[in-house]
Amino acid sequence: MAKKRVFISFDYDHDLDLKILLAGQAKNAHSPFEIADVSIKERIPTNWKAKARTKIKGCDVMVVICGLHTDTAAGVSAEMRLAQETGVGVAYFLLSGRKDKICKKPTAAKSSDKMYKWTWDNLKALIGGAR
Repeated sequence: MAKKRVFISFDYDHDLDLKILLAGQAKNAHSPFEIADVSIKERIPTNWKAKARTKIKGCDVMVVICGLHTDTAAGVSAEMRLAQETGVGVAYFLLSGRKDKICKKPTAAKSSDKMYKWTWDNLKALIGGAR
């Protein structure tokens, strides 16, 4: 079975540690996914959306790591909107990054988007399409 290619969207200013944890899980010998690309912390060039769209479209699924400030992370919402676009249509899910804390959805999240607990079993199921 081929591993799913994952794009990680996260709040670089507050949740870099969570991205590092998820990337570590991808290295697990039994991981059903590999990290294809991640959010960037650079000044946004004029062609940022086109580059991001291409990167996101090249993935099977987008994992949106939600933390305490994700609702103010403009880049995360922009990446979600790209995944939601017709023609890109990359599946995504929201992952609660902070155990026992109130994690916030990005502003681009739909009201129907559920936030899932971050456990290894959940992660494997969600990457496999159980949403």
